[in-house]
Amino acid sequence: MRTDELIIYRNMEKEDILSDISYLMEHSENSADRTEELKKKFFTCMGRLIDIAVSHGFEGNLWHNYLAYLLASHENAYSRSCEIIGRVEGSINDAVLGDFSILKELFECDFAGLSEALGVSLPSFLYDYKGVKGHGRVFNQRIRDRICELGRHLAQVKNEEEFKEVVTRFYREFGVGKLGLHKAFRVEHTEEGAEIVPITKIAHVRLDDLIGYEIAKKKLIDNTEAFVSGRKANNCLLYGDAGTGKSSSIKAVLNQYYDRGLRMIEVYKHQFQDLNAIITQIKNRNYKFIIYMDDLSFEEFEIEYKYLKAVIEGGLERKPDNVLIYATSNRRHLIRETFRDKADRDEELHTNDTVQEKLSLVARFGVTIYFGKPDKKQFQEIVRQLAARSGIEMSEEALLLEANKWELSHGGLSGRTAQQFIDYLSGKKE
Repeated sequence: MRTDELIIYRNMEKEDILSDISYLMEHSENSADRTEELKKKFFTCMGRLIDIAVSHGFEGNLWHNYLAYLLASHENAYSRSCEIIGRVEGSINDAVLGDFSILKELFECDFAGLSEALGVSLPSFLYDYKGVKGHGRVFNQRIRDRICELGRHLAQVKNEEEFKEVVTRFYREFGVGKLGLHKAFRVEHTEEGAEIVPITKIAHVRLDDLIGYEIAKKKLIDNTEAFVSGRKANNCLLYGDAGTGKSSSIKAVLNQYYDRGLRMIEVYKHQFQDLNAIITQIKNRNYKFIIYMDDLSFEEFEIEYKYLKAVIEGGLERKPDNVLIYATSNRRHLIRETFRDKADRDEELHTNDTVQEKLSLVARFGVTIYFGKPDKKQFQEIVRQLAARSGIEMSEEALLLEANKWELSHGGLSGRTAQQFIDYLSGKKE
């Protein structure tokens, strides 16, 4: 096998399996004195393939799925170019065709001949692996299915030109690496700095699941539609009462626009110093990124908001066109204000400066959307619709009577309270 001749596709993740299989293919003949060593390496590789299948949820031909995973996750000069514009011109095509010729040979590995040369039985699961229940902890089902489908397509191509066509189309349609395959991310601070880490399990909520708030949802959709369409859009602040669906609305927007290239990165207040590093990693990618800040608010003594102000607007480097900031808060002005800020007896000479400083952050959000607590009638309508969706069989009179009792002792009138009440009823039914 010619894996050492790879040019573009070098240093791939989990490349040790590829190296070991290539080694076995090259040394399985005429190696009677090393048979036990090679057998051990063979079974170790089979075990590693199963480990990847379980963690990533792969099914079918494990070797083809593994190779497809390497191709889908490897960010290089070619894959990133295709992610942006599809087919590319220039000499890089000669280099990548050479790599695809080698990778096509790897898809055609003769495992039956290898097992015969080593004197071992070929594991039946290698070509038709049946996965455990679920889709694995690394990928969700959607990503798992795309990679398995890529593996099946590449196993059927006739030459490296067709191989290149299939891989290029995959990059253009689905992207490459963690930013292409996943929809949501968090930030972890490592020794090397801020690292963007995929979130593999997120709520599959849709905007239609949020009952009411039609004007608020329309403002959010209009702004996000402009953003993913490449038009001018604003940073967005969703504020209002607790439990009214602010966070759920932003999650729903991600689910609605993911297929059009929208990605979301969740950032917490203590990570604001990493914002510039995060934006540097995403500003040249062919995706639209929403940096999501949930429950954003600051006390008087907290100064993290100054980092956020500089990133949103005010630094020398302009915020990239593919990045917006969406935040939720129970406070309209984000930073805690007191009467002392405005009192004439305040020790500070220029009290208006203090007030303006605290209001300057919210002014950087071009769109502000209010989510208010529902009144009694709206709360009951939310309960009715949620009960119908969940298959709760109760008379309307009994349902609303119990809902009224529940909200009195569980946080008052809100969509969250209504959902908790329906979950309670569903749990009793089950």
